[in-house]
This record gives sequence, C-alpha cells and structure tokens, in this order.
Amino acid sequence: MKRALVTGGSGDIGHAICKQLAIDRFHVYVHANKHLSRAEQIVAEIKASGGSAEAIAFDVTDADETNKALESVLAQGEIQVLVNNAGLHDDAIMAGMNVTQWRRVIDVCLNGFYYVTQPILLPMMATRWGRIINISSIAGVMGNRGQTNYAAAKAGLIGATKSLAIELASRGITVNAIAPGIIHGKMTAEVFDNEKLKQLVPMQRAGKPEEVAALVSFLASDFASYISGQVIGVNGAMV
Repeated sequence: MKRALVTGGSGDIGHAICKQLAIDRFHVYVHANKHLSRAEQIVAEIKASGGSAEAIAFDVTDADETNKALESVLAQGEIQVLVNNAGLHDDAIMAGMNVTQWRRVIDVCLNGFYYVTQPILLPMMATRWGRIINISSIAGVMGNRGQTNYAAAKAGLIGATKSLAIELASRGITVNAIAPGIIHGKMTAEVFDNEKLKQLVPMQRAGKPEEVAALVSFLASDFASYISGQVIGVNGAMV
C-alpha cells in the first residue's frame, strides 16, 4: 500500500482530500498542527469506512520539528504522494500590513512547503514513482486586494511547482499545483453570501472541498503520469 501525507489535513479541503485518498487505497497521514483532535477524528472516520490512516502533528514553520516528525514517518517507509495543503491567510492592505502578518503567511504557505517536501524527496526518488500536489490559490494566479502576502506565497508555490517538476521528471515523479477559487468551508461562509458569490463566480456558487479532492485523486493516480508542472484551477470559471 502506497503512503500519502496531507499537510493541513484537519481543515475542510484537507479533510476531503484525506478521505478521498483513503478511498483510493493509500495509507494516509492526516497532518495537523494545533488541531490534532480534528485529525484524529478524520482518522477515525477513515478507519470506520475500511481505510487506513493515522494522525500526525507538527508545525510546518519549524524546520527542526518538521524534520524530526518526518524522520519518524520515513523510518516506516517512503511517502509517495505528498499533498502540500497547509496554509493560512492574514489579510490586510499592504499599506497597513505589519511584518508579523507578512512573515507568518509566507512561513506557513511557502517555507512550510520546503520544510516538508525536501526531506521526502530522496526516498521518493529511490522508488522512481511519486506525486507531489501543491494546493495554491486563485489569489496566486490573479492577485487579490488585501492579500498581498497570501498571493505572494501562493504564486511562489506555483514557481516552485514548475521548477521541481523539471528536476524530478526523469524519476517518474510528477509535481502539479491546484489553484482553488472560492471553496465552501468555515472561512468562506463568513465572507461570501449567495449574492456575493453570484457576482464573483460565473457558476454562481462556491466549490465543494470534494471537487478539489477529486482532482487530487486524479493527479495522484497512474492516469496522470504525463501531467507535470501544471497549475489547474478549480474556480467555477473565475479565470
């Protein structure tokens, strides 16, 4: 059984991705930082449905803590599907944005990608099969008022995706990015009412976490073996 790690697995999109990968017969590491109990609940759901999973907690912005946690995971075998989904936003217009807001978002969304991905690469390369799927954002493609920090981090993730795809192409490893638009969840429900969604989204609704998870499922499969270095939007035709 191949093994998958989903960072930010305790969130709405991460939850859907973990459940789908378990259905696809991966052993899934459901990552959390502060919300380990949520990750454990997701693991319980997966196991109750006949899947295989376990919870893992570490701070993706702490290089030493992340490396130590991954050493423990890799001692049991290589990770062959990595979904870099951990992220957060701390919005403010640039003129009013403080240094902490800038650094924290970059640390989680972009530096966290490096801290998690780099230790996993050599074991993955040795198997000559792997899938790295980075969850970016429509903000990283289009930009968004009040999200200069978040857009910069997510655009950086797209650049890293394209470069890493080239580096790993000869090893049977694909690297792709998914750029969700407005996806239904706890945060978006507080910001976008139905009228606002109709104005912003040509399909006039928010996306479902399961629709992002379905694309992850495909990109993690053998059917996607010739797709790499791509940025795929899930955004209801916003771009």
